[in-house]
Amino acid sequence: MEDRILLNHGNGGKDTQLLLQRLIFSKLPLELKRTEDGVGINYPDDGAVINNNIVIATDSHTVYPYFFPGGSIGTLSISGTINDLIMMGARPIAMLDSIVVGEGFPMADLDKIIEDMLSLLKELKIPLVGGDFKVVPSESMKGIIINTVGIGITEYPIVDKIEDGDSIIVTGPIGVHGTVIAAMQYGIDTRIKSDVRPLIGLLDLFKEFGKEIHAARDPTRGGLAATLNEWAQLSGKMIIIEEGKIPIPEEVRSITDIIGLDPLVLANEGIAVLSVPSTKENEIMEKLKKLGFEPSVIGKVIEPKNKENKNLVIVKTEIGGAKILEMPTGDIVPRIC
Repeated sequence: MEDRILLNHGNGGKDTQLLLQRLIFSKLPLELKRTEDGVGINYPDDGAVINNNIVIATDSHTVYPYFFPGGSIGTLSISGTINDLIMMGARPIAMLDSIVVGEGFPMADLDKIIEDMLSLLKELKIPLVGGDFKVVPSESMKGIIINTVGIGITEYPIVDKIEDGDSIIVTGPIGVHGTVIAAMQYGIDTRIKSDVRPLIGLLDLFKEFGKEIHAARDPTRGGLAATLNEWAQLSGKMIIIEEGKIPIPEEVRSITDIIGLDPLVLANEGIAVLSVPSTKENEIMEKLKKLGFEPSVIGKVIEPKNKENKNLVIVKTEIGGAKILEMPTGDIVPRIC
């Protein structure tokens, strides 16, 4: 491993996994990775369960540029942490924030960013119960970083555990947010907007189907590729997805082709990936449509016949072949979320 931190260590893929294993996971005993009657960081979720029904999640947001079509770092910071709670089956009840800006940051921009944050919290009726604000010298940092902490309550915590025969569902188009940010960074004009939004509607789905939701994740850093690989690694199962069934908007395809990026590794901020029993697939798809989502079944989970195929994600291509979808590595797109 490198002797210095690089941008790719924060991409949410394999490099991040290895770094966290080295710095944290390998050093903490099991009893310090969770509370009594809880689930902690030995699972690849973006939060933890405490006392069986309290969920806490935290995230830091460093997107550049901090204003983009469809939102801002303000809407992103609130939506991202709310979605982390929801993906664990929790109804958000409170949030905290911590904002760090570089000296000289425009006051008007800060005012607009905070207004975006507060507007979402007001709309969702979620209290902001605490926070912090820091300014650092301009030579130390430019721009803004927002950390948010969310607290939620759940009756049935969703702790990702995919099972043999599960259907893999995405609730909407893939790669939109990452493509918008990448287009701005590369100076490419685009009409598409980020999909950033709180996925509050999914709480109705989770309440109705409860423990039949085997896994749920909002595929942010590292995109769909990172989420599916984490699930495969955690379970020892194989996941097979069909390229032709993955909903990728045409403009996302066009822009990523120009830049040379794979939509499957790009961040999404307004969709979820679900692993559910195939026997409940149709009911869950109908419920998602009623809730206003555009769901697609993109693949399935299988028990591999030999150990060489454990932990793999396979993509069946539209031309009849197959390829391994690997955990993202390297510097995908800087400061995407």
